[in-house]
Amino acid sequence: MPLLSALLADVKPIQVVGSEAVEVLGLTFDSRQAAAGMAFFAIRGVQADGHAYISKAVEAGTAVVICEQLPETQAPAVTYVQVADSAEAMGYIAAAFYGHPAKQLKLVGVTGTNGKTTCVTLLHKLFRELGYQVGMLSTVQNQINETVIPATHTTPDAINLNNLLAKMVKAGCSYCFMEVSSHALVQHRVTGLQFAGAIFTNITHDHLDYHKTFEEYIRAKKLFFDNLTKSAFALVNADDKRGNVMLQNTKAKTYTYALRTAADFKARILDNSIQGLHLELEGKEVYCKLIGTFNAYNLLAVYGAANLLGEDPDEVLTVLSSLSSAAGRFDYIVSDTQITGIVDYAHTPDALQNVLNTIKQIRRPDQQVITVVGCGGNRDATKRPIMADIACQYSDRVILTSDNPRFEDPQEILNQMQAGVKPPDLKKTLTVVDRKEAIKTACMLAQNQDIILIAGKGHETYQEVKGVKTDFDDKKILAQLFQVLGK
Repeated sequence: MPLLSALLADVKPIQVVGSEAVEVLGLTFDSRQAAAGMAFFAIRGVQADGHAYISKAVEAGTAVVICEQLPETQAPAVTYVQVADSAEAMGYIAAAFYGHPAKQLKLVGVTGTNGKTTCVTLLHKLFRELGYQVGMLSTVQNQINETVIPATHTTPDAINLNNLLAKMVKAGCSYCFMEVSSHALVQHRVTGLQFAGAIFTNITHDHLDYHKTFEEYIRAKKLFFDNLTKSAFALVNADDKRGNVMLQNTKAKTYTYALRTAADFKARILDNSIQGLHLELEGKEVYCKLIGTFNAYNLLAVYGAANLLGEDPDEVLTVLSSLSSAAGRFDYIVSDTQITGIVDYAHTPDALQNVLNTIKQIRRPDQQVITVVGCGGNRDATKRPIMADIACQYSDRVILTSDNPRFEDPQEILNQMQAGVKPPDLKKTLTVVDRKEAIKTACMLAQNQDIILIAGKGHETYQEVKGVKTDFDDKKILAQLFQVLGK
């Protein structure tokens, strides 16, 4: 087991009270998990302040306490490490405790509002097909090669993250592709990790409940690129006006990808249909199973990253043409009467607009588009009326419904969404609080050949109400209703 002195190599403590020659047997920031010989991190969180639980951790046998403010009463057998930021210190210490696993494989992070999950999923699948041992950390699930580990956050906390990376190293992984959320960057979950590369997809309205302003949200994303080393690559979407902002101040080697503007990696859409995309990519034609302009960007980002990681371009294109997207991303089924049901995770205004715009591009004039959409509770409320308005702009019928109300009143969320419905659109908009009933209503309204979009939950297989999660899978429910209703 490592000594505390070794774990503090990258940390600059304000002061250390006690011995640094103590062995550390484990790490935790949850006093309920504290045990003999462990180091406890007192983290100031959104919900609680870990400093209030230092005494409980000490009672449980904790050997080391890392905190921003020393407690008034200190146990003589415990070493107290005072730091400026406990979360930052935890990132560095966790990396050291697990043997700096990020340095033992090539770690590539993907950040942005939309497209993160699809990009890391495609990269994981691509590099597995190319013959590598590969890890993945995503919103949908974490994976070590083909072994699936359930995901609870887009980016795990620093302790769990380094533990997972260490397991990937032990399993012989050469690469890990991971989503890097804005929360993770601000909360130092990726502090102490060495990235081989970083990808920026796009940035639009999201998480303002946490970041408060759009400028702060952009700043959070930019932190990722600011902290890259000169040996890393930074690959950004040049068609997003904030793409070049991400590259300001980075030490990494910089590259761009785009559909519309000049870039290092360029593609053009030749055809976009329900069967997939026909692209001209770097002067070569390729057919892909993924659908929509937003997926053309995702494919281009993945192609660019694979090139920068030294893979053969032709081999990469061959494999990309065979790959499917992540679960719950433009995931569709077709009923016996040729009604197309699409399930998508679109839970931001931009993501919803992207999906509906894609449907607009592939629909026939005689096809009706019916959209079922909700907004999550205890999340950014400012996007609710915007999303309802977008749904109305692109759909023939709109059903507003629940989507993980959490601790909010579902009807109040829907009232806020309805505020975005313009008077001419009121007659084509329904409000159905129960999500299953809303999906059933959409199925009953749909005629042969129509398109139903169920947005917001995507890969999620639960509905969260007042802290309780119950089974709820949009795709399974849609398939069942198609059968029951004879659609």
